Amino acid sequence: MTKITPDLLIEAYKIGIFPMANSKGVAKIEFFDPDPRGIIPLETFHIPRSLRKLIRKGIFKVTYNADFSSVLHGCSQVSSNRPTTWINHEIKTLYHQLFEKGYCHSIEIWCNKNIVGGLYGLSIGAAFFGESMFSIKPNASKVALVHLVASLKQEGFVLLDSQFTNKHLVQFGAIDISREDYKKRLNLAINLEATFPRRSPDLNYVLGPEHFRTQTS
Repeated sequence: MTKITPDLLIEAYKIGIFPMANSKGVAKIEFFDPDPRGIIPLETFHIPRSLRKLIRKGIFKVTYNADFSSVLHGCSQVSSNRPTTWINHEIKTLYHQLFEKGYCHSIEIWCNKNIVGGLYGLSIGAAFFGESMFSIKPNASKVALVHLVASLKQEGFVLLDSQFTNKHLVQFGAIDISREDYKKRLNLAINLEATFPRRSPDLNYVLGPEHFRTQTS
């Protein structure tokens, strides 16, 4: 049986395959190549009006790659809204290694010195592969997604892979495309150069030129 390593995962992502466990308590990791594939087109990203208002209030502090472990832990927790999770111990170990290699990234959302939400994913070239997000405080993961998309647009990324679509992501413009279409976009994206930022971007990339207040680090 082939041992799963960080380098093997990178090669899998490059051909459109990603890993998941059936549940948190199951040790085995399986690989998926869904058809259709979910993506969030960066050029048509949509922000609900109520979320725009919340972001402009600047009640959250946003950091990048400041506490990857806490975000990964938050994403792996079960709750009333998420009765099961695909993030098992081995996946945690592998993605920590990918973070140390510079492939994985996290966005942390803070309120009163506590992390109340966030997301993490993996970047290769100009492609970003969204893995998971979580919220302790309402809308925290949505704020993280807005910052992510603004960052990707600012830095020249061309593909945001969401793997699947769901009701939560559709409100932001997520769509399903065919596996063939996805792999064409993927091949283009991974051969372009883009660098994931170290801090929050100019939110005008997604909010427009209106004046707003936000807190970053």
